[in-house]
This record gives sequence, C-alpha cells and structure tokens, in this order.
Amino acid sequence: MSLNELKNDLAKKQKKGLPFICASIVIWLLILAVTALKLPVLRQNMLVFCCACPLMPLAWVMGKLMRVDIFDKSNELWKAGFLFTLNQFLYLLIVMWVLSAVPDKMVMVYAMVFGAHLLPYSWLYKSVSYRVFAIVIPVLALALGCLYSAVVVALAMVAVELLFAALLRAEAKKLQ
Repeated sequence: MSLNELKNDLAKKQKKGLPFICASIVIWLLILAVTALKLPVLRQNMLVFCCACPLMPLAWVMGKLMRVDIFDKSNELWKAGFLFTLNQFLYLLIVMWVLSAVPDKMVMVYAMVFGAHLLPYSWLYKSVSYRVFAIVIPVLALALGCLYSAVVVALAMVAVELLFAALLRAEAKKLQ
C-alpha cells in the first residue's frame, strides 16, 4: 500500500480520530465544571489535570458507539498517531510549569497545548479541520485567556470542540 492509501485507510477506520475528539468534549465539560467551582486556584488546577484522566476510557466508549476500534493496529500508521499523542505529554511539562509560575493562566496554556497538538493529525488524516482547529484553538485560547477567566476559556473550548467534532464527522462521512 502507498502512503496515501495507508492514510486513507487509517482515516476511514478511525473516523479521523472522532472518538478522541468526542471524548475531549467531555473532558472540557469537566474542566468547565471545575473552573466554575469557587476553589483556590491551585486546587482547581490540580483538579483540571485530573479531568484528563478518563480520556482513554471515554475514547474507547465513544469508539464502541461509533464502531471504531481505537486500538486497531492493522495499519502501520497507527504508530505515527501514537507518536503524535506522546508529543503532547512533553508539552504538558510547560503546563505544569505554568501551574506554579502563573496559576491563573494554566487553563489557557492547557487549551493552547491541546489545540497545538492537533496539527500532525491534519497530515495523518488528511484533514482540513485538524489543520484549522490546530491554529484556531491556541490563538483563541490565548486571546480569551488574556482577557477573561479560566471559566470563559473552558466554555469556549466546549463550543469549539463541538464545532470541530461536527466538521470532523462530516469529513469522516465523505470517506464511507
């Protein structure tokens, strides 16, 4: 199989990563709930980190609902997708630094890292939506995070993720 055929096959089998994007909507809803609580910012930020813990189980459930095996290894490009995911863990070190240095801006930086990590998936899934949202999310998070509270950033992320999921679903449907 050629590289293009592998990418098309993976995009179709994984529905362009839609189970993970749908799971991230739930994660951002949890973050929204945490940021709306009247807690000290450091405790709130620690809970925000905890909100990401159910990502894999949520993505697995979403995958089951969408008939996607998120652990399918029949296409060699799954390794690239896994590598792109691991890349985000390195960026989380920046978020951890912000947690101690500028705690009020941690959710903003977390959103920026989340958005930026989507860029390689635009190549993997041949997706305009990933490319656009990989740029829009960090810029929007920066603008909103500089002007407003973490609650506003989290609320915007929920809205953006819903739009992203809808556009990604439309892209994935074209592959069937």
